[in-house]
Amino acid sequence: MKIGGKLPAILVLGVVAAGVITVAWKILAPSAGDADGKEIALPVLSPVAAAGKIAFDTACAECHGQNAAGTDKGPPFVHDIYNPGHHGDAAFFRAVRQGVPQHHWPYGNMPPQPGLSDQEIAAIVVYVRELQAANNIAARPHRMP
Repeated sequence: MKIGGKLPAILVLGVVAAGVITVAWKILAPSAGDADGKEIALPVLSPVAAAGKIAFDTACAECHGQNAAGTDKGPPFVHDIYNPGHHGDAAFFRAVRQGVPQHHWPYGNMPPQPGLSDQEIAAIVVYVRELQAANNIAARPHRMP
């Protein structure tokens, strides 16, 4: 509503305040972005995946990032390379128990991660698979180029 050709000051202040709040939210809100800057869809987790998230956050997130988004120390698991047809569940167990030499990424070798039980590793795998499914990463046959 214009009054004498001008917008009421309260309306202008409201629009400015909304803009400031929106910008602040974008800057300060926690992001679920992956290493490529894309947003990661976060599903409602099953009870097993929720337990896996706790174990992942404790043992894996330092290198593999919050929500498995990756960091400068380790790759994202919410990435097609880790689809179940290329890296099956056993690959996660093997990596945790034996470590894994650098092969897909430039992060160096992953050392073994002692202290995780088979049950915790299995829950981590469920967590990663639920994140992947929520982000349209599905099993597909692995083919060498």
